[in-house]
Amino acid sequence: MSGKERGIKLDTYKIFESIFNFANGGIAIVSLNGDWIKVNDSIEKTLGYPKEELYGLTFQDITHKDDLDTDLNKMYALLNNEIESYQMEKRYFHKAGHIVWALLSVSLVKDEVGSPLYFISQIHDISSQKSATKDFEIMLDVAQEQNVRLSNFANIITHNLRTHAANLDVLFGFIEEEDPEITLKNDNFKYLKESITNLNETVAHLSEIAKIRAVSVSKLKSLSLYTYVKNAIYNVSALLKKHNFDVVNNINPDHCIKAIPAYLDSIILNLLTNAIKYRSSERLGQVVLSSYLDNGFVVFTIKDNGVGIDLDKHGANMFQMYKTFHRNKDAIGLGLFITRNQIESMGGKISVNSAINVGTTFSVFFKNAEKGFN
Repeated sequence: MSGKERGIKLDTYKIFESIFNFANGGIAIVSLNGDWIKVNDSIEKTLGYPKEELYGLTFQDITHKDDLDTDLNKMYALLNNEIESYQMEKRYFHKAGHIVWALLSVSLVKDEVGSPLYFISQIHDISSQKSATKDFEIMLDVAQEQNVRLSNFANIITHNLRTHAANLDVLFGFIEEEDPEITLKNDNFKYLKESITNLNETVAHLSEIAKIRAVSVSKLKSLSLYTYVKNAIYNVSALLKKHNFDVVNNINPDHCIKAIPAYLDSIILNLLTNAIKYRSSERLGQVVLSSYLDNGFVVFTIKDNGVGIDLDKHGANMFQMYKTFHRNKDAIGLGLFITRNQIESMGGKISVNSAINVGTTFSVFFKNAEKGFN
């Protein structure tokens, strides 16, 4: 071997030694029995043991008992040539006593004839990531528990309000039976009757909203969007004829969505009747219904040429409860609120694009279902 070749080999050895000693992740050479033969500074920092103390231990000594069998089984599979390497999350005991979560990657080094010599282990501390995941899981559990509590609270409130409102209605009925003209003679009783009527309507609205729940994927059915749109158009045919309103159904017959039948009926009817309700007096009304695929969703669009909505003014409140945007005496600001909640409960979303005196387009994103899915 020439002096130049010896120099190259020496330089290569120094390079690998530097990589081993100063690598950001932990690197260790471990014997076939589990003894620590050589570890770098990162291992020492991660596990808290000085190198000299660690060399007197095996990895089994500081491995959490719940992870030890898995680690050993994979190690034996590696020795038996069943696998070429393995990776796992495992827990080590830090010298200070606390748990260190690590991502362990292990490979086997063999000699020229294929006999095992030692293991090369890479150990990356993932304690902070595991802690963040655990915190997230705890927060999710708390949120789910709070949702259940809020749901139960809503049911109790709506039930009790409904009972009290019904009692008030009955009591006022008794008063009117005794004096049928009492609301004509006394404005206070007139206002009281109107208040009871409004209370009953509000309770009915709250009861309807309280029924909306996040729907499990298993409860969603594969539904033909075209069929439901066609049925909705038929159901409002008298209204369309009355207002000489034109409907164009461009829904793709092959598009099937995952939805709850009652919710889908409600969503389409509400958006369709809104298009009719907020038609322009300056032109014949028209609404175009269409669909297209977008990244796992079937997007249902309903485009009208009505009075439009000032999104700069009302965009932030578009789907809020009791928000109205036109001076329509029949508007109570509940339809879009319920519609959005129904859509989101099925894993979808809704967006709107509108311009004053041009028209409005609602886009509803439903989860896609292949035709024939059940």
